[in-house]
Amino acid sequence: MRDDVKKIVRLYYGFQFFFPLLLWLPVFYEYQKRMGLNDHQIFGIQSFYYLAFFLLEIPTGFFADVWGYRQSMRVGAATLVLSNLLPIFWTSYAGFLTHFMLIALARSFVSGASSAYLYEWLKSCGAEAEYKQAEGNARAYGLVGKVVCWAGIGAAMKWHVTLPYWLTFASALASLVYAERLPEQHNLPKKAWRRSSGIWAENGEDENVFWMSRLWTQVSDYMLPVFRVLRNSPLLALLMLQGIGIFILGRICQVNLYQPILEAKKFDLVSYGWIMSVMTVFEATGSARHNWTRRVMGDMNMVSALTLVIAGSLSLMALSGKGGTFAGLLLFAYATGLAYPLQKQILNDAIPDSRYRATLLSMESLIDRGVCACIVPFIAPFVAGGQLNLFLHISALVTAVCIGVLFVIIRRTV
Repeated sequence: MRDDVKKIVRLYYGFQFFFPLLLWLPVFYEYQKRMGLNDHQIFGIQSFYYLAFFLLEIPTGFFADVWGYRQSMRVGAATLVLSNLLPIFWTSYAGFLTHFMLIALARSFVSGASSAYLYEWLKSCGAEAEYKQAEGNARAYGLVGKVVCWAGIGAAMKWHVTLPYWLTFASALASLVYAERLPEQHNLPKKAWRRSSGIWAENGEDENVFWMSRLWTQVSDYMLPVFRVLRNSPLLALLMLQGIGIFILGRICQVNLYQPILEAKKFDLVSYGWIMSVMTVFEATGSARHNWTRRVMGDMNMVSALTLVIAGSLSLMALSGKGGTFAGLLLFAYATGLAYPLQKQILNDAIPDSRYRATLLSMESLIDRGVCACIVPFIAPFVAGGQLNLFLHISALVTAVCIGVLFVIIRRTV
């Protein structure tokens, strides 16, 4: 690998290590409760967060494509820096709501732009074959950072209640420094992209006005064939629904219900961090060692079976004390780690037209976040009323029934 390519890849590793390092994640529920928020407010904020992510994903993607991937990464990192100061100095409901809205905005700016930046740079240097390894290394380093840092975040909050947010602020600031050090994409100037996309002002027209006026036409011309693909491929739509079940359970349990479960089972604050670290290790192990499942049954059948295991782990947590809950969380993490790559594989295999692959995969993610936004508000009454175990049982039962019905329909469709 050439020296200039190595430099860009190292800077990219630094950005991807610090940007997603939300150190307050294992303790934010406890922090908000200490600041005076109730369960309805906390879960309402999380619902708005998912909704904001749902609405912002596509507009920020257009921003990155039009104004430059590095610029989008810089804006995202700067937004993240600001967002992590709000819970320290503005501890009201409005402050936490603004904090999460800015987190959604920051992550939307970076979600597609960062990977696109790396790929375009490597491609311009004739090193696109290195992309998969570089992207994988970046994810691995980020995962190691989370495992190490999350392990002590409960103790950090116990020592000083705002320390997790100060540490995350420092991490976001480091990501901004790396984004500033990344070189601009002179090999892919903005005007060249607009010309190649048809969004280009000619004959002296105002460039900004022109491309905005053409944007809707460009989007509609692109999206209509995507919907035709879904209409003509019912199996693809069914597989998306199957995947959404896994992703919703993963987000709800690992983010929204993680702290209420530990609180209900009487775990102390210090354990919040190291338990999430151990769960992350189990999930990573499942993702890296999923190939053995093909010796047991096909990918499609295995995804359905793993979804039932994930649902069963929820009931295990509801029925158990501390030891059973810890085992249930590890089983949940390992099963989701196994399921994610399998689901992505069968979904990619089912896409009939590669021209729309990224959009179709993004649609699954958008639907996932939209459904999460609808579900999260219903968690609050169960948590506030001390009926969290009932919610876990209901979630497990509904998931099992839905996945059973989908499995039968998918098999008949195939």
